[in-house]
Amino acid sequence: MRIIHRPDWTISEARVTPEAVALARRTLLGGAGAALAIRPAAAQLSWFGTAKPLPARPPLPARHDPQFTGGRPLTPEEAAITYNNFYEFGTDKNIAWAAQTLPVSPWNIEIAGLVAKPRTIALEDLLKQESLEERIYRHRCVEAWAMTVPWTGFPLAALVKLADPLSSARYLRFTTLADRKAMPGLEQPWYPWPYIEGVTMAEATNELAFLSLGMYGKIIPKQDGAPIRLTLPWKYGFKSAKSIVKVEFVEKRPVGFWQQVQGNEYGFWANVNPAVPHPRWSQAQERLLGTNEMVPTQIWNGYGKYVAELYAGLKNERLFM
Repeated sequence: MRIIHRPDWTISEARVTPEAVALARRTLLGGAGAALAIRPAAAQLSWFGTAKPLPARPPLPARHDPQFTGGRPLTPEEAAITYNNFYEFGTDKNIAWAAQTLPVSPWNIEIAGLVAKPRTIALEDLLKQESLEERIYRHRCVEAWAMTVPWTGFPLAALVKLADPLSSARYLRFTTLADRKAMPGLEQPWYPWPYIEGVTMAEATNELAFLSLGMYGKIIPKQDGAPIRLTLPWKYGFKSAKSIVKVEFVEKRPVGFWQQVQGNEYGFWANVNPAVPHPRWSQAQERLLGTNEMVPTQIWNGYGKYVAELYAGLKNERLFM
């Protein structure tokens, strides 16, 4: 019998303005390596007792969408990029330096399954077909901490359109990178690698669903899911798969990573609801990174006007955990 090691969900103490951007989006991949090597960063990570700067990130220009403001002050950038869940690199929050081994270039995404033409597309070629925009979203972790971040990317619906799915496709199944040479966490055999997550077609084409390539006006840090990750602001954060390498259109509902690990605690939908506690803690409040202020959790993380109708008629589904 396989022994499941549950993740340590103990909440430890956590410790902005977006920068102006001017460079072309090509720096996302082509120029990133050189820039990371030569420029110091403002963010400092405590590493073996000393403050060590994280690698700098090139600017990533994008049009700001004023429709999405976050509704609260931005989380200080340093707090957002140094407090991370990325189990491929370790089970604590201080994995930012460990994640610097993540290989991000070249990067290809496989589009597979129930589509008119399965194919693999280079990220730089995908970006030539999409216009980047910046959206400020609230992010709510299932562990009851939260942040507000300016993300740069494009709607997931654009990728769905590009993929040209067949009418039989009902779900999107995301697979993330599993590189044993770069990711020491993969040596933990009790976890069902690679990381898998999924959404319905209706969720994928909702206007909130976003593929993020940047944060705070710069390319996304490796520890936050570089070079491309899913951002679903009305769901708990574990649904937003990082470092995506495959998007598969399927008829059967995917079973996500944490659903496989502990299905009675983490379900398929994972929508935010303060009235539905996790089996081991309350979800009624959340801790804001950067200030540690405790504030009330909002149902759908405050995005009900965009998404609540997606779940009408699903009263027998376990929508909130």
